[in-house]
Amino acid sequence: MASSRCSGLLSPSLAEVRCCSRPSSSLRLRPRWGLRQPRTLACVAPPDSAEPETDEQAVKAESTEEEARTSTPQDAGLPALPNKDLNRRVALLSTLGAVALFASQRLNLSEASLKDLAANAVPYEEALSNGKPTVVEFYADWCEVCRELAPDIYKVEQQYKDSVNFVMLNVDNTKWEQELDEFGVEGIPHFAFLDKEGNEEGNVVGRLPKQYFLDNVVALASGDPNIPHARVVGQFSSAESRKVHQVPDPRSHG
Repeated sequence: MASSRCSGLLSPSLAEVRCCSRPSSSLRLRPRWGLRQPRTLACVAPPDSAEPETDEQAVKAESTEEEARTSTPQDAGLPALPNKDLNRRVALLSTLGAVALFASQRLNLSEASLKDLAANAVPYEEALSNGKPTVVEFYADWCEVCRELAPDIYKVEQQYKDSVNFVMLNVDNTKWEQELDEFGVEGIPHFAFLDKEGNEEGNVVGRLPKQYFLDNVVALASGDPNIPHARVVGQFSSAESRKVHQVPDPRSHG
C-alpha cells in the first residue's frame, strides 16, 4: 500500500520521517546525530491588544504633535532667523566700516589743499555783511608756505565754519589791490582777523604753529574783544614775487 507524500515530526526524540510514494514497507527511519533543540517562539501582540499608553506618554505625544504643527518647515521659502554668530559678524563689519570711514576722513583732512580752502571760502563782500567775525587769508598758488599750512587751516575751518567766515584772497588777482594796501600785505600767507563789524583786531603772517591760528579763531568765535596773537610774523613768501594776472570773472574771490 502506498502512502501519500507528507512530512512531519514524530517527537523531539525521534528522527524526522519523510513519506513518499514508496510502499510503506520501504520506509526507513534516518537517525540524526544529536537531538533537535526546541525552538523559541516570539509572541507578537496584535494591534488591538497593545497596552494602553500612560498619561505621561499621552502628554508627550500631544506636545510632539503641537511642535510639528507650529514649526515652520525648512522648505516653506521663509528666510531663517539670524543666529548669534551672524549677528557678531555683522557687528564686526559695521565697526570696521566706521573705522575705515573715520580714517578716510582724517586722511582727506590731511591732504586738504589751497583749492579746497578756496572752494569752501565765503565771498569777501558777503563776509563783511553777514554779522559774523571773519578770517581773511591772502595767499598764492605758488606759495610753498601757503600750501604747507593748508591742511591745518582746513581742519580749523571745518570746526568753526558755522560761526566764523573764512575768506581766501589770491594776491595774483588784481581785483584785490586795494585790500592788499589796506591790510599792508607784504608777505604771504597773511591772515587778518576781523570782528563782526569788519574791524581788524590783528594779523598773523607766515609759518607759525597751528595753535596761534586756532587761538585767534576761538577768540573771534567767542566774541572776545581782543585776540591773543595780534602781531606775529614767521617765515613767509614775499608778496613782491606774485605773478599778477587778471581773473576772467571779476566777482571771483580767488
